Amino acid sequence: MIHPSAVIHPEAKVSKEAEIGPSVVIGKGVEVGDGTHIKAHSVLEGPHLVVGKHNEIGPNANLKSHTTLGEGNKVYSFASLGGEPQDLKFKGENSTLEIGSHNIFREGVTVSRGTAHGGGVTKIGDHNLIMAYVHVAHDCVLGNHVVLANNVNLAGHVAIEDHAILGGMVGIAQFCRIGKFSYTGGFTGISKDIPPFMIAAGSHHDIKLKGINSIGLKRHGIHDDTIRYLKGAFKALFLSDLIFQEALTKVKQEMAAIPEVKYLIDFIEASKQGVLGRTRENNVQETQHSRDRRGLSRELPL
Repeated sequence: MIHPSAVIHPEAKVSKEAEIGPSVVIGKGVEVGDGTHIKAHSVLEGPHLVVGKHNEIGPNANLKSHTTLGEGNKVYSFASLGGEPQDLKFKGENSTLEIGSHNIFREGVTVSRGTAHGGGVTKIGDHNLIMAYVHVAHDCVLGNHVVLANNVNLAGHVAIEDHAILGGMVGIAQFCRIGKFSYTGGFTGISKDIPPFMIAAGSHHDIKLKGINSIGLKRHGIHDDTIRYLKGAFKALFLSDLIFQEALTKVKQEMAAIPEVKYLIDFIEASKQGVLGRTRENNVQETQHSRDRRGLSRELPL
């Protein structure tokens, strides 16, 4: 059903099974799939905008050109998806935004297209929750089941792996990677990679890795033994008296057979930004008594 006040370009392709609300504007080269509902006053700008099946858009949402949405996404009021990148080097070259299926974009979310020097594409996977007033900049890549709480800001080229959670007001600097199943506390500013499975939190000048995200891992069915090994790897890498490279070598030798630990090692070794610093190297002073109570030694604490 198409409301009589809607304005649809004759070269747009709108499914007969789509529902188009009052005062909607659909431009040239836009495709709208079966069962999609475009609510009042939303604007879909072409060309090369493809909205798949069973999406819910608006009211007052704005979808830009060179953007693709899969199925079952929900876009709330005043969200803007596929805008030009906020990058002074951008000169209007072709770039895209690719969005998967079953994502939620709450009020005021902005997601930019990619840039030529960053691969030309911003990508968002499936089943992600993007809360109100989040900004996802050019060339970012989000996996699946990611949660970005209110007012999170991602600079360009940020990569966020599956099941990562960022608390409200978190800011991520360019090119940083956020590992899978990690949790970053609210109001945290991140300028280095966050390893997978970790909890990170703190003020801008005092950000630390707090430990393994045990609760999140258990919720997703990760076995207790695996969590125990990850805790051992965390203590060796970030809390022990070993030089970091020595600790990394030791963890490789003794725990790399555990797939999750191997993933952690590979993530750290692939880092170009550097991973968030060791707690001890961030001027955290621990007494020998507290270290002993926590089981820290030159043997891997399992």
